[in-house]
Amino acid sequence: MRFKRSKAVFAAIALASTLAACGNAGGDSEGVDVKAKEVDAGKFEAGSKMAELADAGKITVGVKYDQPGLGFKDASSDIPTGFDVEIAKLLVADLGIDPTDTGAVTYEETISDNREPYLQKGRVDLVLASYSITDDRRKVVGQTGPYFLTGQQVLVAADSDIKGIEDLKGEEVCSVTGSTSLENVEAAGAVGAPADTYSQCAEDVLNGSVKAMSTDGSILLGLAAQNDGELKVVGDEFSEERIGVGYSLDSPEMCGWINGVLQEAYDNGDWAKAFEATLGGDGVETPEPPALDDCAA
Repeated sequence: MRFKRSKAVFAAIALASTLAACGNAGGDSEGVDVKAKEVDAGKFEAGSKMAELADAGKITVGVKYDQPGLGFKDASSDIPTGFDVEIAKLLVADLGIDPTDTGAVTYEETISDNREPYLQKGRVDLVLASYSITDDRRKVVGQTGPYFLTGQQVLVAADSDIKGIEDLKGEEVCSVTGSTSLENVEAAGAVGAPADTYSQCAEDVLNGSVKAMSTDGSILLGLAAQNDGELKVVGDEFSEERIGVGYSLDSPEMCGWINGVLQEAYDNGDWAKAFEATLGGDGVETPEPPALDDCAA
C-alpha cells in the first residue's frame, strides 16, 4: 500500500477519475466488511460514554444522506455508504456493536445546520458528516480528528464558461445553511445562496436558478459523477477543510477514544481500506492519513 505525501489530500483530476472508475458516486458499494470487536472488562472506564454505549449495545450516528462517496443513502438502502460512514463503522465496531445491525445502530441523517443541536441535545452520539473542524464549533461541541482533508471548489453547468470562484464575485453561489462553505463563498466575494441540502444546490445549478454551487471538492465530484455530462467541477481549491468527528462536550473522554481508534486504523490499514472502498479506485494512490489533533487543543 502506498501513501502519497502532499498537503492537499485530493487532487481534482485524480478524484474525478476515482469516482468515475470505482462507480461509488451513487453509493453502489457496500463498503468494507467491519466486524464488531470483543469488549474486554475494563476496556472502557466505568461511567464513561463509551462504557455506556457498549453496555447498551446501541448507538446513534449522525451522517449525511446526500453526499455520494462520503455519506449517501437512497430509499432502497438500509445503511448509508461513503467514507464518513466507513469511519463511523470502525468506531461503532470498537464498542463491540455490529455496525451493520440496524437494530443496534441508527445512522440518522444530519444536515449541516443541525449537527451541533443534535449533539447538544443528545439526539446523536457521534457526528461523521463532512464535519469541518473549526474553532467556533469547538466552543459548543467536541470535535477531533481530522480523519480527512479536502478543499472547497466550484460546481457549474457543463457548458458554463466559469473557471473558478474568482469569476463569481457578486454572483449568487449556492451552499447549505450552517456550513463553512457558505462562509467561504462570501469571503471570496460571491453572494451566498443558502439551501437545505447539497442535492438541492445541484438541482438549482441544473435548472439555472444559480450559476454555481460550492463546497468540498470531493462532494462536488460525486455530484458531477451523478450528473455526468451536465455538471463539472472547476477551479483550484480555495480553502482547506479538516474533516473530523463530532461528539458532545458533556463527554470529553470520547476524544481520546476516537483518536485511538483513528490512529489504530491509520496504522493497521483499515483507514486506507475505507478510502479505497469509497473514494479510491484503480490508478489512484491512497493518500496519507492526516495527523490527529491533540485532545487538549
